[in-house]
Amino acid sequence: MFQNVDGIQKVSKVNIDATMKSFEVTTKTVQAITTEMTDYTKRSFENNTKALEKLFGAKSLDKAIEVQSEYVKASYEDYLAQTAKLGKLCAELVKETFKPYEGLIVNPLMK
Repeated sequence: MFQNVDGIQKVSKVNIDATMKSFEVTTKTVQAITTEMTDYTKRSFENNTKALEKLFGAKSLDKAIEVQSEYVKASYEDYLAQTAKLGKLCAELVKETFKPYEGLIVNPLMK
């Protein structure tokens, strides 16, 4: 009976250790995602402000259309780049979060 209790304690310790490692990785990656989103939001706000200033300073309709077109193109390219970064970070989050659980499928009680 005591062997089973020891085995259960071992399994519990292994699971708790894996969970703690998983939480550590998750926290770091979520912080990286938050930093990326904060930087993107700040950059986007600054670009919006600059484009609006240029738009108000436009002397003709052609110039206003040119400013708007440049802004839309730059915003779209920045959005696509940001989406790619976030996609990589989210994929890394999933991969690294479950990494500590690799190899835990084998029942330690059977060893």
